[in-house]
Amino acid sequence: MTRIRIGTQGWSFDRWVGPFYPDERVDRLEMYARAFDTVEVDSTWYAIPPEERVVAWRDRTPDDFVFCLKLPGEVTHERRLRLAHDVLAAFLGVARRLDEKLGHLLIQLPPDFAPTAANREAVASFLAALPAGFDFAIEFRGADWLTDATMALLDRTGTTLCVSVGPWLATPEAIHAAGRAPGRDLYLRWLGDPRHQPDLAKLIEERDRELDAWADAIRAMEGERDVVYGFPNNDYQGHAPETARRLQARLGLPVTRPGELREQRDLFL
Repeated sequence: MTRIRIGTQGWSFDRWVGPFYPDERVDRLEMYARAFDTVEVDSTWYAIPPEERVVAWRDRTPDDFVFCLKLPGEVTHERRLRLAHDVLAAFLGVARRLDEKLGHLLIQLPPDFAPTAANREAVASFLAALPAGFDFAIEFRGADWLTDATMALLDRTGTTLCVSVGPWLATPEAIHAAGRAPGRDLYLRWLGDPRHQPDLAKLIEERDRELDAWADAIRAMEGERDVVYGFPNNDYQGHAPETARRLQARLGLPVTRPGELREQRDLFL
């Protein structure tokens, strides 16, 4: 049976206080985890967090909650997958402190990482050398990467494809790529086009037809995948929690509305 996990890219946004979090007093991660069973952590791209912070994330969330972490940008953007295994080893040493709550680790390649022969070799070498005991997903920000050769490489190395909707890949192409992805898992991300829209507190762009198409595509995968992760960000519609709830509803998953979070907060005051 396919486990579908829908969350957002991050949880600690000040503009979510009011529309999502009842007020400033709440533990944002603890309350977020009442509405969603997974989250993508963006902050690990900027720096490897202290172990005690990762342990606190683990201990403040329910047993069934899963964190997906981005690999440090030093690995993907600065060293561009080359001679980066020292940083990767340090990162994995911290990430494993999440224990059973550690989900996939996202290798997010930079937009200018074109599928040249040298870059293809760098990807192949990096994936082949990844240590066992972790689940990795890789995001290519360019449709030119999504070839049969790339799919074969992911299949050979046991790496999950991350399909990311954005300026580099529109919904129809992204759904097609998701259907071709090898392996038992799939990692989906929805970003905005244009990027970095101004409001994080409400929906500012209607994308219901796209969400309907994605829900149909994900439902069609049931039984073929073990886990499907889905993470919209704020840019996609303006307010990621509402996008995530719309996806949950379309997929027949439980939906926790903002009013219910407020009621839960009141029970603990």
